Amino acid sequence: MDRHLFIGCDIGTSSTKAVAADVHGTIHAQASVSYGLVKPCSNWAEQHPDVWLNAAVEAVGTVTGRLSPSDTIEAVCISALYGGTGAMCDENMIPVRPSIIWMDRRAENESRELRAAIGEEDIFRTSGNGIDSYFGYTKLLWVRKHEPSVWSKIRHIIPIHSYIIYKMTGELAVDYSSAGNVGGIYNYERHTWSQDMCFRLGIPFDSLPSRFCKSEEIIGTLNKEYQDKLGISRPVPLCAGTVDCIASMLSAGITKPGDNAAVLGTSLNWGFIHRTAPCNPNLISMPYCIEPDTMSYTYGGASTAGALPRWFAQNFLGQDSASSYELLEKEVRDAKAGPGSDGLIALPYFMGERTPIWDENATGVLFGLTLSHTRAHIYRAVLESVAYALRHIMECMAGSMSGIDKIVLVGGGARSGLWKEIFADVTGLPVYTPVQDAEAPLGDAFLAAIGSGQISDYSLIKRWIAMDVPIRPNLSHHEQYSRYFALYKELYYDLKETMKKRSDMLRE
Repeated sequence: MDRHLFIGCDIGTSSTKAVAADVHGTIHAQASVSYGLVKPCSNWAEQHPDVWLNAAVEAVGTVTGRLSPSDTIEAVCISALYGGTGAMCDENMIPVRPSIIWMDRRAENESRELRAAIGEEDIFRTSGNGIDSYFGYTKLLWVRKHEPSVWSKIRHIIPIHSYIIYKMTGELAVDYSSAGNVGGIYNYERHTWSQDMCFRLGIPFDSLPSRFCKSEEIIGTLNKEYQDKLGISRPVPLCAGTVDCIASMLSAGITKPGDNAAVLGTSLNWGFIHRTAPCNPNLISMPYCIEPDTMSYTYGGASTAGALPRWFAQNFLGQDSASSYELLEKEVRDAKAGPGSDGLIALPYFMGERTPIWDENATGVLFGLTLSHTRAHIYRAVLESVAYALRHIMECMAGSMSGIDKIVLVGGGARSGLWKEIFADVTGLPVYTPVQDAEAPLGDAFLAAIGSGQISDYSLIKRWIAMDVPIRPNLSHHEQYSRYFALYKELYYDLKETMKKRSDMLRE
């Protein structure tokens, strides 16, 4: 039987995943390709755009290779991590240096200089976002200041997925969500680049893509070179694509104002959809893929989440695999390490921190270690620290969490039964996760179905997903965690100045 399929591909911080799904959301093939990051210095993180391009080719090619010759691919949609600077290319669309990604914190001085020279109020009034080294525009200022010879070669500054789509189609465009996530130089009211802010910051306006599209919009077709590379025998349409967190939100069924979800990947994002203008420079806002001119996604983010158990497994087990996490979770349960890890508290600030403290000097901490603590206690404390970070974000964004009755959790970390229990117990809320763990690639496949005209209503994404039985909180554990959470917050503020002194010493 002939099947009409849609390919979704998400380029993440540590892996690229692709799926082929039909109009009902059934996945018929999927693939994943892993890679690392380049970290030249402490708190730096970058990668060459062609690493992501090659991973996308491999993942999508593997998916198409697993399909029947009678299957028809109707459209492809690609999302990608927030690449910070994006791909910085010369006149021939060749990258002149690796992309400086969202995790990188090197633009600290540039952020401070902007606060003094322009002020956060002006930046926020224009872009709906504040000033921080997280944002792409501050990282671009770092390149301009520290690598003038590289800067002089830049003719195009584009999001990662836009670079890959250009290679595959020859068409250059940007979706509204990705443009808004650059911050600073995006005019949130007019939904275009701010020529005035580009001039004031010294970022060349003409280097930014002038064609704005909705995420599902078809912008071109697959060229012959990439038809051959991907194993697709005809010029299939490609959508404009989007940021990975937007695709993940869509895969969680987030379609209307008030809907909220947590995306647990390398980092952690928790956010909601609304129709009001951004009102808090300490949060991150971007147009949502549904009605980007009127609907926004506003979220708070923790810089490290899934990166922490991965770091732990690599350094304390010597390997990072599904069996590693199964072994560690078994050790936690066998050790009967309960809520609070027998008095051990971790701060998850291994790459500085975003919401709500916005402190590039913040560092990871293990507090309360004794000779009775084991590897299992430390691992549990690491998992708990990310749950504390989520509660801290929710507390900051919602004021009171009384209006929130559940957490929808998507992303790779949502596969861990132990971690879901911890999230439920720390927040005091039931945790729902989709049965399928395709997350962002499934959201991309849905966007491809919308773009191809096979689906007309975004609300139909709910027919693509089914939720597992929720993990409900243990109220006794929640009470214990509330006391530990208070210590968690107190610990950071007690150490804040010491952390800054440490960072100053390293800079010297």
